[in-house]
Amino acid sequence: MAFTKKNEEAVSPVIGVILMVAVTVILAAVIAAFVFGMAGNINKTKIVAATADHHADKITVTFQGGQDAQYVTDIGVSFNGAPTVTLGNIVGNTIAITGVPGPNNHVVAIAYFNDGTQQVILDTYT
Repeated sequence: MAFTKKNEEAVSPVIGVILMVAVTVILAAVIAAFVFGMAGNINKTKIVAATADHHADKITVTFQGGQDAQYVTDIGVSFNGAPTVTLGNIVGNTIAITGVPGPNNHVVAIAYFNDGTQQVILDTYT
């Protein structure tokens, strides 16, 4: 009685390596497409600033300018959620609100740009 040995390997090692490389390449392509597709919708942050000071019963907000100051069309300033007051777009412009009680007043300044975008440039408590 003679026994013959059969090759029982399902996939050769070379085929296995080729399949692993193919799966890695496909996975990398899917991740790259997802990451680069998301990056297209992000706007560039513009560089402008405003400062706020609180002295006695008055809050003063000043537009300090910045690298992108020439693109600012207007600045809206809000105190403690009150309606927005406009500051203008000239560097050094100041707006003062009097009759403001003690500390912890929420001041928010939003810059509006000529490309239609807007950006919060000041969000602080004075």
